[in-house]
Amino acid sequence: MKISIFDLSGKVALVTGGSKGIGFGMARSLGRHGAQVVIASRGADAGKAAVEKLNGEGIKAFYVAADVTNKEEVDDLVETIVNRCGSLDILVNNAGMNIRKPLVEVEESDWDQVLSVNLKGIFLVGQAAAKQMMKQKYGKIINISSIFGSVGMAFQTSYAASKGGINQLTRVWADELAPYNITVNAIAPGYIRTPMTAGWLDDAERYQNIVNATMQKRVGELSDLDGPVVFLASDASAYVTGQILHVDGGWTAK
Repeated sequence: MKISIFDLSGKVALVTGGSKGIGFGMARSLGRHGAQVVIASRGADAGKAAVEKLNGEGIKAFYVAADVTNKEEVDDLVETIVNRCGSLDILVNNAGMNIRKPLVEVEESDWDQVLSVNLKGIFLVGQAAAKQMMKQKYGKIINISSIFGSVGMAFQTSYAASKGGINQLTRVWADELAPYNITVNAIAPGYIRTPMTAGWLDDAERYQNIVNATMQKRVGELSDLDGPVVFLASDASAYVTGQILHVDGGWTAK
């Protein structure tokens, strides 16, 4: 039985980069709480496969191909959703990437690629969604940041810069969009085990270094993000905006 304050029935949720990993996990969580889910990504095969999985679980979902760094495609994405569903109520602004290199080895192209996807993409999708939400006088924008938007770590030059930028965008947008009954918050995960990170985390020394820096002495699982994303997407968070919610087992508090 759903608790009404967390019920997302009748809401339309867009999850960028929602075909795999954290994005897919969040899409599934929103769908399980009643939202109709739209997955957007560049990879059509992965996007359609993700939608098929969600549909198989009884979740209403469909896929739209879009490159978040392309304004025309982003605008078309939002228009497609509104034409098909009538509204866009929730945005999980998740699409992102990383290139880990020492500072002196970061190429200009590396910087441009990471900042384009992680920051320009967040901006373009957030802007397009905000225009629709302002018309509705309602909306929930959830930007996906990282612990590295708040703390430093070697080899994260472009990634950390992009995530720090996301944190500031979140605060600015929250102030600007509050009069339209739109909340804007960010989720900043720590290390989360996904199919993409599993191999990286299987390195025993690396894993031990991570858990030693984490109060709960473990890495996160996709299920650890279920509650935070549903909370911020639902009426339970009606008086919460401009916040960076760290879901990191205590990493940033240590």
